[in-house]
Amino acid sequence: MHNQAPIQRRKSTRIYVGNVPIGDGAPITVQSMTNTRTTDVEATVNQIKALERVGADIVRVSVPTMDAAEAFKLIKQQVSVPLVADIHFDYRIALKVAEYGVDCLRINPGNIGNEERIRMVVDCARDKNIPIRIGVNAGSLEKDLQEKYGEPTPQALLESAMRHVDHLDRLNFEQFKVSVKASDVFLAVESYRLLAKTDRSAAAFGDHRSGRRA
Repeated sequence: MHNQAPIQRRKSTRIYVGNVPIGDGAPITVQSMTNTRTTDVEATVNQIKALERVGADIVRVSVPTMDAAEAFKLIKQQVSVPLVADIHFDYRIALKVAEYGVDCLRINPGNIGNEERIRMVVDCARDKNIPIRIGVNAGSLEKDLQEKYGEPTPQALLESAMRHVDHLDRLNFEQFKVSVKASDVFLAVESYRLLAKTDRSAAAFGDHRSGRRA
């Protein structure tokens, strides 16, 4: 049997999603995402509980509308696993789910409007001790980065991620993690390698799967 050297994990920022530690040597955790309509509270709760039974430590839920935010409140009351609210563009939804006890906000600061709106979300997250998850997706890169690089590349994904990180840095907010998703595993891995050399935030490795298969 060959002796294997222990893996040297990089130094990174420790954050907590609910009671689950991430980063800075914490055990690797598993996260999945529901694929139900969040406004269908019963179906979403059932899927979250099913994911928890098979080992999910954290579950992400799409919250695209205010109706979904109100449903999220009911969902949060019925589950014990930490929940991440996946939000795009509307800062008001982030503020609303923060009131309802969300454990983490998945929101890209550069996509929610002007600096004042970003500051409102960040201040709310800071006050309530809620971490932020920056999520970069190879399938939805910013138009200027698509034009600059021609296709999703590790460098393009890194540049996209760092744009959002810069917003949080300017506001002295450190409780965040970065996720880079790509259907091409090698693209995702190389992107994380570049990110690890540039940034000390916790990392969430992304694979394009959600829900629970029968």
